Amino acid sequence: MAAVKIDSLNLKDLLDLEIRVKKQIGLVRDRDRSEAKQELVALAERRGFSLNELMGGRGSKGSKVAIKFRNKDNPSETWTGRGRQPRWLVALLKKGKKVDDFAV
Repeated sequence: MAAVKIDSLNLKDLLDLEIRVKKQIGLVRDRDRSEAKQELVALAERRGFSLNELMGGRGSKGSKVAIKFRNKDNPSETWTGRGRQPRWLVALLKKGKKVDDFAV
């Protein structure tokens, strides 16, 4: 491996070198991760398993959640009941409405 003499570099060259080093570190890390995953998949298959079976991977990622609440005045405004209440619902609750009024 060739050694870089950083003592003689100016600030611009040092910053450029830093960017290139960070980019290369990311590329090498991604390559190593991919190789490690391929090795694990091969080992699991040799033993008669899938990697998901051994590591407890999720079956489907990002599945849709059914809508549980809908604004009757504007049907495009919906909420699944997960996470924070949407602004339209909060505003209507402040006006005295109840969450159950918007159940689908």
